[in-house]
Amino acid sequence: MLDISFIVTVFIIFFALAFDFINGFHDTANAVATAVSTKSLTPRRAILLASCMNFLGAMTFTGVAKTITQDIVDPFQLKNGAIVILAALIAAIFWNLLTWYYGLPSSSSHTLIGSIAGAAVAAAGFQSLHYSGFLKIVQALLVSPLFAFSIGFVIYSLLKVFFKKSNSSKTNQNFRAIQVFTTAFQSYTHGTNDAQKSMGIITMALIAGGYQQTTDIPFWVQLSCAVAMGLGTSVGGWRIIQTVGSKIIKIRPANGVAADLSSSIIIFTATLLHLPVSTTHVVSSSIMGVGSAHRIKSVNWSTAQQMLVTWLVTLPVSAAIASICYFFIDQLL
Repeated sequence: MLDISFIVTVFIIFFALAFDFINGFHDTANAVATAVSTKSLTPRRAILLASCMNFLGAMTFTGVAKTITQDIVDPFQLKNGAIVILAALIAAIFWNLLTWYYGLPSSSSHTLIGSIAGAAVAAAGFQSLHYSGFLKIVQALLVSPLFAFSIGFVIYSLLKVFFKKSNSSKTNQNFRAIQVFTTAFQSYTHGTNDAQKSMGIITMALIAGGYQQTTDIPFWVQLSCAVAMGLGTSVGGWRIIQTVGSKIIKIRPANGVAADLSSSIIIFTATLLHLPVSTTHVVSSSIMGVGSAHRIKSVNWSTAQQMLVTWLVTLPVSAAIASICYFFIDQLL
């Protein structure tokens, strides 16, 4: 007879890969929206490029995965750890699909972090959280959009000065060519950060189930998450591409390059620091910073306000949903 712990672990691996797949098409817009909007790339080519670069990025680093594994809760001591992780994944997937359906660029990172915390608290109380690690992660999630806005503002301001007297048509053509590379880099950085979150979740499950004794990320976990992320990206998230690519500002090639560069810098820096950040927050904030540098009135602040509300409610709502999921699964098993 199969052990219930083994069955739950298998379900966790399945849902973690599903989360990575959903994250891929949910966050595809973040990497390709500006390039599609400026017609630097066709949608099909942009998504193909993003898929390949996401996969490559996911295969390069594991530091963020280790942060997810050990800095929110202690996977070696967590009460009903497997059920906690399963409940967190179900809640995160539900919220991601709900926001994707309505075209809202919410944060997969906020969703996952909030869900893990909510399920852990439901299982063992607030003392189960590693507050130093948890607050460090939340701080990175909150501060990174501010840096992205600022860097986007500065980069585009510099571009305006350098290319002030350039021929407009030729300059746009040159920036469209450059944007192919900035889109590729942004997709790569997305893979280095976002795909690792599911790697951390699966590793937590292996530890909770007694199948692993360290927080090291197994190669098969890294590879499977990279494949899931790449496949999800290939599906694309057209609803969110429309929001990010056209409803914040009217994006021109120079805007797109500045936004891609600023968001890539923030995401890659966070990856090197082993910190999970929200690519949705970072990219959207970069675009807002670029738009503000171009002209304050060019930014659709009503869309920005709608995004902000979604961002603010994601973490607590995800935590609440995960708590409910935990109690339901715990009673069921």
